Amino acid sequence: MERKPEPVTLSDAWRQGAEQLRQAGVEEADADAELLLLYLLGIGKATLLRDWRDPFPDGKREAWGELLARRATGVPVQYVIGEQYFYGRAFDVSEAVLIPRPETELLAEAVLEIADRLWAPQLSEAPVALDVGTGSGILAVTLAAERPKWRMIASDLSGDALGMARRNAEKHGVGSRIDFVLGDLLSPFIGDNGYAEVDVLVSNPPYIPSSDIPGLQREVREHEPHLALDGGEDGLNPYRLMAGQLSELKRLPRLVAWEVGAGQAADVAELLRSVSDWDEIRYVKDYAGIDRHVIAVK
Repeated sequence: MERKPEPVTLSDAWRQGAEQLRQAGVEEADADAELLLLYLLGIGKATLLRDWRDPFPDGKREAWGELLARRATGVPVQYVIGEQYFYGRAFDVSEAVLIPRPETELLAEAVLEIADRLWAPQLSEAPVALDVGTGSGILAVTLAAERPKWRMIASDLSGDALGMARRNAEKHGVGSRIDFVLGDLLSPFIGDNGYAEVDVLVSNPPYIPSSDIPGLQREVREHEPHLALDGGEDGLNPYRLMAGQLSELKRLPRLVAWEVGAGQAADVAELLRSVSDWDEIRYVKDYAGIDRHVIAVK
């Protein structure tokens, strides 16, 4: 009597998927195959581990193959599943916006900590915070969600990105407390525009030198928006422009916090010093020990 083949388990599907991605040159093949499998099945990691030996559902085979094929072409896994976590919250993402990075969580954390010193939580006064180049809205939404008294403004040059930020704000219940503004850097907030004076200015602008773009990882180079990556010849153009615009605002923000590229912190700090005598300018290192954020306080 012919023996029936053993059914493919969830473990088998993950292993085979990871190998397919590895053969396609995907660096994080194991982790990406797991994320795709969790997304496909609509379960969490604990459930996957518990049901590791269960049969892979026949009705999901075609969809599983399509997910793997898309990732194998170089589409980042976050775009394939349409989601990335930031500061404990799931954010919708698409190729209209950059994929949120873990190091940007450190910027949000530093801003919250310093702002709590400047505007004590027990007082009724709360700052107006502006997130320039909001992208998917991670900073604006996180600050609004973590500090319900704050008033937020989120701006971006891309209408598609602004739409994604709105979507994420609604998803996390803070849409009514964020004003969304289409425009380039600080231009929309100069002159008599009806916007309140800004107390906190945060930004994660494009900072990659133009000549470095072709050498980026395939996933970044071919799929993430160049508008949000390219910082000009030396990567510092957005900082120069914003530094020049700071003095044109109705009032200089008390807290300015910018994410920067590797090796750019000292130059960006000097740009800020040219604008005002800040009480403090500090750097925040990322997980690799690189000065990744420049923060000026007045």
